[in-house]
Amino acid sequence: MSEPVICFGQQPCGFFPKRFFYAKLVTARRLQREMGGRIVYFCHDSDHDYRETTTPLRDLKTGDLRRLNFEHLGKLQKKYSPLYAKKIQGDWQERTVRLLPAFVAPALVEIFRSVRADTVADFCLEMYRRLGHLEGMEVVRSGDPAVRSRAAEVDDFYVDVMHEGELVRARCREGRLTLHRGGGEYLEVPYRQPLKESISPARDTRLRWMQSIVHCTHYVVGAGEARYLNKEETPEITFVQRDSIERPDESFVDLP
Repeated sequence: MSEPVICFGQQPCGFFPKRFFYAKLVTARRLQREMGGRIVYFCHDSDHDYRETTTPLRDLKTGDLRRLNFEHLGKLQKKYSPLYAKKIQGDWQERTVRLLPAFVAPALVEIFRSVRADTVADFCLEMYRRLGHLEGMEVVRSGDPAVRSRAAEVDDFYVDVMHEGELVRARCREGRLTLHRGGGEYLEVPYRQPLKESISPARDTRLRWMQSIVHCTHYVVGAGEARYLNKEETPEITFVQRDSIERPDESFVDLP
């Protein structure tokens, strides 16, 4: 029998990751101690929702919660570009460094200050590495063209295309590419036949698309995923609910 492959998936979820992300890490490492094998973090950096990288931090003196996030180069990029392509405003890091001492220990401020990255996904991943969260595990990125070229074809997907000078993630349905403006409003983008390297899955096709690349034996399920994953599509996977953690939607800011 081949060795276990323990996988969990998650978008970059703040420059200090959410506590539910840390709980997935802990669960995956526990499984590895119990059965051996290797851990794969499937990073969904092709997602485009800028709200995913909101970083909730508590004031060290008052306990008040404040939500910080990246600042992007323009509204179109902020709303529609995939996380691997969302560029960070040049002075954002310097200004955020001045805010952080009110929320986290000095050592974490220095780790944040030391990161060098131009895009949101690259910044988050480098932070997670420097915090020690990714030690000993493989990171597979959904925005990587080489990864996409190996993936199975799916019938519900997004396409990365250029629009008004920006790379955007458009939903592909019935030969149409659209951007969701909000509510029931959509903006149609001129259709181009998509290359496989430009395609990323929608929510309901994400699991089997990911599995065609990773071939995992065990998958750590988050609370949100449990509500929509179609586990019958992948009977070869053993699904394991992530360990519980207090305040899951706040940022994990314990010292490494």
